Amino acid sequence: MHELAIAKELSGIVNEVASKEKLEKVTRIDVCFGQMIQVVPEIFTFALEETIRGTVADGAEIAVEVLPAVLLCRSCTNEFNLEHNTFICPGCGSSDTEMKQGREIYVKSIEGE
Repeated sequence: MHELAIAKELSGIVNEVASKEKLEKVTRIDVCFGQMIQVVPEIFTFALEETIRGTVADGAEIAVEVLPAVLLCRSCTNEFNLEHNTFICPGCGSSDTEMKQGREIYVKSIEGE
């Protein structure tokens, strides 16, 4: 369950930002994950709620956005979403592709007072 390890890391970031910005209470945390990270949003949300318990972020609303995996075909420069784990370009059939989006993990925004 890598959701717990990710939640611990991100809760540290949230608390660090809250301290730096002198927030007394964090009310909302928006988190983005790339599709390839394979995080189960419900498990991650539960893990994050537990890791922020007792901090300035305790009770904050948590929103998780899963970003689709986007690939770029090096042969024809077509950009396409990864579907059915097929890394083949639907435009030209090439397998010479690179991932442009889909492996990221970040705190998109933190709201507080």
